[in-house]
Amino acid sequence: MSPRRTGRPWIDAEKLADALYALGWSTVKKLPEGAAVRLGRRIADIAWKRRGKGVLRLESNLARVVPDATPQRLAELSRAGMRSYMRYWMESFRLPAWSKDRIRTGFVVEDVHRLEEALKSGRGVILALPHMGNYDLAGAWVTTELGVPFTTVAQRLKPESLYDRFVAYREGLGMEVLPHTGGAAFGTLARRLRAGGLVCLVADRDLSASGIEVKFFGEATKMPAGPAVLAVQTGALLLPVTLWYDDTPLMRGRVHPEIEVPETGTRAEKAAAMTQVLADAFASGIADHPEDWHMLQRLWLADLEPREQQPRAPGGSEASGTSGTESV
Repeated sequence: MSPRRTGRPWIDAEKLADALYALGWSTVKKLPEGAAVRLGRRIADIAWKRRGKGVLRLESNLARVVPDATPQRLAELSRAGMRSYMRYWMESFRLPAWSKDRIRTGFVVEDVHRLEEALKSGRGVILALPHMGNYDLAGAWVTTELGVPFTTVAQRLKPESLYDRFVAYREGLGMEVLPHTGGAAFGTLARRLRAGGLVCLVADRDLSASGIEVKFFGEATKMPAGPAVLAVQTGALLLPVTLWYDDTPLMRGRVHPEIEVPETGTRAEKAAAMTQVLADAFASGIADHPEDWHMLQRLWLADLEPREQQPRAPGGSEASGTSGTESV
């Protein structure tokens, strides 16, 4: 029914979303940590009990990750997954108020020597991550503990004020944020890498025409071409990273071994081979901690409607799909 017939005021969904995020950053960050944790769990449990599309999709995705799971086990995993997802949001709203010491001690990384040695090489480094844990906290740890700035890409959000909030938030954590529009982002990322810089990209979902098809938990999906193409074209090192939570206030992570550029093949063939290795690294981390993979959208090609598999509008680039904000 129209607003006139119901007598209800017209609500602009984009403005409402902007207002809710603004409320989160202005209010949640002021809560004591224990209160924020309890609030996040409460919201997650309510969402889980309602069995909305996101929860059902999460369970469907987890069924691929844990194929022998019973319905009861899948329900347990999806509940834990929603709690993990809301923990990410509670932490993100509070990160601007965290002290440097809190950021340094809030993240423990296995095999961080791989990243440190890569940075010392001067070749440029690409960190590629799936939607696991809290990549904003991981990024803040890199800029705070390692003292290394980096560049990332953010998808344009509507309204513009909401996009501006996310850019300001991430820039406040020490990141350089590029808009995911046209082909400009790819060129800037390449320049940063050739200068020996660090680039961080969330890279486990890209359903555009430029996405590279991979096998992921035994089924076909697409992942961004950007990380591998950048490594092939610039000579930068490509390192996968996976993140997870434990039962403490800490987040944990692992830097996986470098994905090397194949010695033979065309650029496209090399990028495809590297993206498959990247997918395998993601799969290993997700299989170990499935509840911390925040994939509430359709991912596998078999799940998509035909219209969802159509190419994006003109103006895309080889870096398409390198945005880390799909789940925002």
